[in-house]
Amino acid sequence: MQVNILEAKNRLSALIKAAQAGEDVVIANRGTPAVRLVRAEISAAPGAGLGNARSILDWVEGHALPRYARRSAQEIDAAVEAERRAWD
Repeated sequence: MQVNILEAKNRLSALIKAAQAGEDVVIANRGTPAVRLVRAEISAAPGAGLGNARSILDWVEGHALPRYARRSAQEIDAAVEAERRAWD
């Protein structure tokens, strides 16, 4: 099924249910296909620890930030404090 953006906005819940049921849902911009809704695949069985602290920490350890994006706790605290001072 293909729908335009305005129709997708108005029928989002129904389109999500259709995609979850395996239907091909394409959202078009002025008739040109732009995106496809697909059902998300869960890699672990439901309730197998998804969202608990250990699984989150394990994920973070396996997906480290690149070196240029890493900051120490002190750098983060200083940035937060500077942002707070800017609000005054």
